[in-house]
Amino acid sequence: MKNIAGLMKQAQQMQQKMADMQARLDATEVEGVAGAGLVRVTLTGKGALKKVKVDPKLADPAETEMLEDLIVAAHADAKSKLDELTDAEMKNATGGLNLPAGLKLPF
Repeated sequence: MKNIAGLMKQAQQMQQKMADMQARLDATEVEGVAGAGLVRVTLTGKGALKKVKVDPKLADPAETEMLEDLIVAAHADAKSKLDELTDAEMKNATGGLNLPAGLKLPF
């Protein structure tokens, strides 16, 4: 019975760590850049696109396609950074516990 009580305590601690991690991610913003900084996007910790900043030099109507490509590239850069941050936070919250691949807790 002592083992079960210990396991329950560990589960509660992990649950608290997960809640703390989620709160940190909710407050986090990640910026992605493309075109040598001419396009910047900001994502929330949950991956929602929050802001797009485009250098006025790119406002040429003839360059619309390039601008669209740079926005996509900046978003991909921010998403990659966010994924790395989320993975690090998850590893910290679970104490290095190896969870199944693709398991994205708590969201």
